[in-house]
Amino acid sequence: MDNKGAAPGAAAGSGTVPPSPATRQATIYDVAEAAGVSHQTVSRFLRGFEGIRPATKQRVVDALEKLNYRPNLSARSLTTGQSHRIGALTHEIAHFGPSKVLQGASAAAREAGYLLDIVTLDVSDRGSIEEALALVMQHDLAGVVALASTDEMREAFERTEFRVPSYIGSEEDDALTGRPSQLTTIGFPALIGHLASLGHRRFLHVAGPTTFPAARNRARAYEAAIAEQGLRSEGIVFGDWSAKSGYEAIAGMPSTLQATAVVAANDQMALGAMLALSERGLSVPGDVSVTGVDDIPEAAYFAPPLTTLRVDFAAQGRTAVQELLGQINRTTLPPGDVLASELVPRRSTGPAPAPLP
Repeated sequence: MDNKGAAPGAAAGSGTVPPSPATRQATIYDVAEAAGVSHQTVSRFLRGFEGIRPATKQRVVDALEKLNYRPNLSARSLTTGQSHRIGALTHEIAHFGPSKVLQGASAAAREAGYLLDIVTLDVSDRGSIEEALALVMQHDLAGVVALASTDEMREAFERTEFRVPSYIGSEEDDALTGRPSQLTTIGFPALIGHLASLGHRRFLHVAGPTTFPAARNRARAYEAAIAEQGLRSEGIVFGDWSAKSGYEAIAGMPSTLQATAVVAANDQMALGAMLALSERGLSVPGDVSVTGVDDIPEAAYFAPPLTTLRVDFAAQGRTAVQELLGQINRTTLPPGDVLASELVPRRSTGPAPAPLP
């Protein structure tokens, strides 16, 4: 029998076509060959082993991306007897900060060869919290990373017996730990210093809800920076992180606004504050300068573009997963500041108006 009807590349008489190299899923051996390392090195990297030289690690990362490597978690779990799924408990993912933290956590899990199972919680419903915790514990998990933004969430997580390695990722209250973050020690002083260099001496802070350690830390950082530079705070008004609450905070102020600079605890509240100032007949930054925190993608396109502190939320999520993997793999991570911030000056800040005669 001849082979005239065989598909190109098919073995004689096989009746099947071998998978094309272009469509075959890459293995760790392919990654090792592309990176010029051993397959054991690739395996250690995927398990989150930290003792790999940076140059070698980068070659492995580049090869993983180039080959679009996806680990076969089911096969690995059967071989090792260890799950490669991580449960992630979170809430308010519609908000910028929590969503970016979750993105960082997901990326860190994927790079280490794990899948992140995300469960969202309703922080206002205690029954919902308990139900979600029970649900996640029904699954075969290697560990749980609990991303808590509020005091209530952290307390709920701390009361839970997870039965697997767990790590609670949350911003700690500076007043309780005595270890203020870079956002407090460098970020806010730089922000207030920027405004002071423009001649501003009277400030107003639009703070987030007090149940969030992040809001309390930012309010204290604001007050400390004001006091350090000998400036004056006209007070603190509270919002709930939303643009609406920033608008209402400024709209509800007395008719004569003494502050020439409004420092909002996040960019959304700054956006609302700018609209309220405009409706009061005040221009930004001609009459009042406005700043935010976070540097959301839209901040550069506000009218005017917003001066803000850029915060690397993704690093918080990555660190939380890496800390959990350290427990799973019995390794230790060096300490680091996951709340690094950077001042981003834009056109919402300008020279303070001349005082009235």
